[in-house]
Amino acid sequence: MYEEELFAKRLEQLRLEKNVSAREMSLALGQNPSYINRIESGKALPSLSLFFYICDYFQITPKDFFNDEKNNFYYTGELIREIQKLTGPQAQHLLAVIRDINHST
Repeated sequence: MYEEELFAKRLEQLRLEKNVSAREMSLALGQNPSYINRIESGKALPSLSLFFYICDYFQITPKDFFNDEKNNFYYTGELIREIQKLTGPQAQHLLAVIRDINHST
């Protein structure tokens, strides 16, 4: 069950990074409008062939989709949603904090 949740969160992260709605992505994949939403909510999983189409849609390999060493995708979707609520100055401040954290590690 944990892997299914991670799959859903990774899909959401990639979709949000591409700045596309779940409906738009579903239709682009030739599926019904709620298809991606059902995956992200844990109600469905894609077939293997549709998983490959999802990877093609994001222009990544299946390995990149699951590469959690490269991407801390468990929280990325949540972070993106919260960042989108910020004002310009708040976003600039947050960016400065993140850069400071990354340079100190």
